[in-house]
Amino acid sequence: MKSQFKLATVAAAMGLLSATSAQAVDWGGYFRTGPGATSKDSSRACYGLGGEGMKYRLGNECDFYGEFLLSQGFKADGVEYKAALMTNLYSNGTDTGAVDRGLSGQPATNQSLDHSKLGINQMYVEGKGYDIAPNTNFWIGKRFYGRADVHIVDTFFVNLSGVGAGADSMDVGGGKLAIAAFRSDSADSTKPGSRVNVDFSELVVNPGGKLRIVGTITKGDFTDGKNGFGLTAQHNQDNALGLGGTNILWVQYAQGSAGLNGNFGNLGANSGNKSYRIVESPGWQVGPFGGQGMVMFQHDKLDDGLGNTTNVKSVSVGGRGSYALTKNFKLVAEAAYVQKKPDDSDTQKLAKFTFAPTLATGPGFWNRPELRLYVTTAKWNNAANAASGANGLTGNADGKTKGTSYGAQAEIWF
Repeated sequence: MKSQFKLATVAAAMGLLSATSAQAVDWGGYFRTGPGATSKDSSRACYGLGGEGMKYRLGNECDFYGEFLLSQGFKADGVEYKAALMTNLYSNGTDTGAVDRGLSGQPATNQSLDHSKLGINQMYVEGKGYDIAPNTNFWIGKRFYGRADVHIVDTFFVNLSGVGAGADSMDVGGGKLAIAAFRSDSADSTKPGSRVNVDFSELVVNPGGKLRIVGTITKGDFTDGKNGFGLTAQHNQDNALGLGGTNILWVQYAQGSAGLNGNFGNLGANSGNKSYRIVESPGWQVGPFGGQGMVMFQHDKLDDGLGNTTNVKSVSVGGRGSYALTKNFKLVAEAAYVQKKPDDSDTQKLAKFTFAPTLATGPGFWNRPELRLYVTTAKWNNAANAASGANGLTGNADGKTKGTSYGAQAEIWF
């Protein structure tokens, strides 16, 4: 009943958005879906260590996910504005109506049979052309904001998204300035927090190279809340190595309740917490051969407030390449190695490889949709199992340190 109510509510909102004007409504989105299994027909497993940038996604996503955006632009007396609504559908399995059978293999009691989740990712209004600042874009609402990612690990190393208000596209010092304030109440009602981001981008620093600086200040508004601060430098390089490719470099620092990605971290974190991260991600397309790679190093210093500090060092190295045999058929492969070393604990290690014959609308690495068949194999150590809890890294409680998964997947953005 709750799911039906949510669906009806979102449908009504979409109807209102599209009915406000005779103008065309823009529609876009993203989704991935497909069946899969592991060897011997056990529950499908996916392989990665916890944390950002520590799971390579090709043939390694066990969920069902889609997001769908409706937006419409208007113009009134010289002011251009837009309303946007994005819904999303998520299930942690491949079937959105799957029965939760629990560890016993029998249907779980006192639970809904449908564990899919429907939500709203974005709902905001923005406008530009106001007489007080004609070239500035103002916005209020919930939105994806200021994001910069590495696709092969499905990680936004800068992600300022949230519920807030701001102004961007301001011409300052040869670049663009954006200022936004956010508030977090719903994720954990016992730990509300406030965040301010200052984002200075598009500053040309070398031929084909642009610099972006993002600053973050956070505050936890509760008894044991802590302040936080973060700073990111991002350099985007076009025509990298003279091959027409791209390269993105991030150098990041955060402390207290700020996250490395410029968002909230742990709002209850001690102010002695400190994290550092360096990420390098090249991308290329040379004839039929395209791809994306990543190297990441992260160092977290976790302070318990009693003078005790735990250091965690994480390393992630991997890449995905595609080679077009014809206009619409390409061979795609992805290989990666990740490790994590907490103080006084064994190093967690995992290696993963995927091979995926793929149909696409064109020969390029970024052409979508892609229709894939895949086989993924992975190997990890006992430390990775122990860090993942009683059920181990795969969640199947089988104690294994290697596995193979196979399946089919569609991925599209539009």
